[in-house]
Amino acid sequence: MKKVAIVGIRGYSGLELFRIFYYHPEVEVTKIYATSHYGEKLSEHFPQLEGLTDLTISGFNEEEIMAECDAVFFATSAGVSQKLALTFIDNNFPVIDLSGDFRLADLEIYNKWYKNTNLKNEYLLSAQYNLADIGQAKANYIANPGCYATATLLALYPLVKNKMIDLDSIIVDAKSGLSGAGKGLSDASHFVNVVDNMSMYKINSHQHIPEIAQQLKIWNSNFQALQFSTSLIPVSRGIFVSSYAKVAADFDFETIKNAYEQVYATKNFVRIRRQMPQLSDVIGTNFCDIGLAYNPVTNVLSVVSVIDNLMKGAAGQAVQNFNQLFGYDESLGLKFMPSL
Repeated sequence: MKKVAIVGIRGYSGLELFRIFYYHPEVEVTKIYATSHYGEKLSEHFPQLEGLTDLTISGFNEEEIMAECDAVFFATSAGVSQKLALTFIDNNFPVIDLSGDFRLADLEIYNKWYKNTNLKNEYLLSAQYNLADIGQAKANYIANPGCYATATLLALYPLVKNKMIDLDSIIVDAKSGLSGAGKGLSDASHFVNVVDNMSMYKINSHQHIPEIAQQLKIWNSNFQALQFSTSLIPVSRGIFVSSYAKVAADFDFETIKNAYEQVYATKNFVRIRRQMPQLSDVIGTNFCDIGLAYNPVTNVLSVVSVIDNLMKGAAGQAVQNFNQLFGYDESLGLKFMPSL
């Protein structure tokens, strides 16, 4: 039985990690940390956990974690793990980081998008960015992909890897439920502004753009850039991504569909759907559902990908990466059906 710590237990992703591990047969959460409410029971803040756990919230203690746990999860906002995780890197202690702090390998690009000039390049390079359904977690520091990035990259991987599209034609329209913005209060997340409404935000400036571009460049060195937009929709959780691209010469729709089916045939959590997927198909699960459509008039391929931003886009994929890193079946503790 592995023992793990969760830093950022009071956030949406931290609590989702706790929920998943409650059902994981090989893991026990023994330490939980937050920036306040030390010594108070977790169930005092989340009454739905009454009778399920007696764990109390502590202040962050790296020495305690390394002495008593086998791994630590950072479910924290941007800027936290770059300060708190360095000791773990120095000691080769296993970390799964759900934040964006270590996702970019280029320090110059990192500083541009995350506005940080203090993190040393060797720390960035020590992290492995691992899209769990494509790669294999091996490093002691795993940078868990972002929610938008996960849905977008899984949608585009077969096309970019196999050179099936015009790389200059990629357009991505991504929509997120409100939990994707975290618990911080703002006008954008205010009920009155959100209900029965939809709004775009961070146009051409979302921090997942360089993360997506970095990975697409690895898959195909000819890739340069994509058009990427993000919107908030009035649902609690979920990511709905619509990707568009011109199909390259010599490829037809059947060939493209077959490529998707072959790439993901052995993957536990990616489903190529006969119909266009919808958010309700994946909420509460670690699945990414993908649907395809081709317009022969415009020669444009549409790829729809849907995930639960707190599961496949955060905690679910983090546990999948943990399972890979520690040699478990990657689906252990993650076989959830969608809610009806």
